[in-house]
Amino acid sequence: MSKKSSGLIVAGLLALLSLVLGTVFPIIGSSVFAIVLGILLNNTLGVKEAWQDGLAYSGKKLLQYAIICLGFTMSIGKVSQVGLSSLQITLLTIAVSFIVSYFVGKWLGLNSHLKTLIGFGTAICGGSAIAAASPILDAEEDEVALSISTIFLFNIIAVFLFPALGHLMGMTDFDFGLWAGTAINDTSSVVAAGYAYSQTAGDIATIVKLARALMIVPACLILAGIVYRKSRQEKSDFSFKKVFPWFILWFLLASIFSSLFALPEWLTLAIKYLSQFLMAMALAGIGSKVSYQQFKSAGLKPVLTGLAAWFAVAASSLILQYFLF
Repeated sequence: MSKKSSGLIVAGLLALLSLVLGTVFPIIGSSVFAIVLGILLNNTLGVKEAWQDGLAYSGKKLLQYAIICLGFTMSIGKVSQVGLSSLQITLLTIAVSFIVSYFVGKWLGLNSHLKTLIGFGTAICGGSAIAAASPILDAEEDEVALSISTIFLFNIIAVFLFPALGHLMGMTDFDFGLWAGTAINDTSSVVAAGYAYSQTAGDIATIVKLARALMIVPACLILAGIVYRKSRQEKSDFSFKKVFPWFILWFLLASIFSSLFALPEWLTLAIKYLSQFLMAMALAGIGSKVSYQQFKSAGLKPVLTGLAAWFAVAASSLILQYFLF
C-alpha cells in the first residue's frame, strides 16, 4: 500500500458521507459538507500521520481532476441562447464583485489571497471557482476553507431571501431567473431559489448559472497572468509555465469536446457524479488541514468582505436588468 492510500481512503469515506448528506440537505450541498467533515476530523479525532500524504494529494491534485471532469458536463451549446442574453450582466457583476471584494478587503486588512478567493467565489460559481483559483494563487488550506465557508453563509441566506424579494417586487419568471442566476453564486443555491419561485424561473436561473460558470476559464487565465506579472515585477524566480492553470485548459477542451460530440446521457451523468465525488474528496482533504483556531483568528473580516461583495452583485444585477431588459 502506497503512502497516499490510507489518506485517500479517509478522503473517499468523507466524500461519500458528504454526498449522502448533500442529497438529504441540497440547500447546503455536498461541497460544504465535505469541507466541514474534514475540519471536524482534524479538530476531534485528529489527522494521523499516515493519512497526511493522501489527504494532501486529495486537496491538490484531485481538485484539478474534478474540475477537468466538470468540463465534460458543460456543453457550450446548451447555455448559448439564454447565456448570451445574460452575458452583459454576468460580465459586469463579475467585475463588481472583484472590485468590491478587493477594496473592502483592503480596507478591513484582509490578506490578498482571501480577498481574491472571496471575490472569485461571489463573482462566478462559489466553491468551484475558489477551488480553481486556489492552485494559481498557491493559497493555504485555511484560506480556501474560510472563503468557501463565507460564500456558503450567503448561499443559505439567498435561498430564502431571493424568492421572497422577487415576489415582493412582482418579478416575472424570466426576470427572477436572470437575477438568481447572476446574483447567487453556488449552483445548488441557484437551483433551490429558482425552483422555489417557479418551474420556469428555475430553468432560466440554471441556464444563466451554467453560462456564468464558464467564466471560470477566462477569469483564471487573467488571474494567472496577474500573478506572473507581479512575480516579474518583484524579480522572483518564477515562470508563467509554473503558474499557468493547465487543468483549466483541459477543462476548456473537455467543454468544447462535449459541445462538438454529444456524449451518451449515461456517460455524462457518470462523469458528473465522478466530478462531484472527486471535488468532495478534495474539499475533505482541504478541510482536514484547518483548525478552529484559524477561523477564530480570522474574525469577521472575511464575512464582512463577502457580505459587501454579495450585496453589490445582487444590487448591480437588478439595476442592470432594469436598464438592459
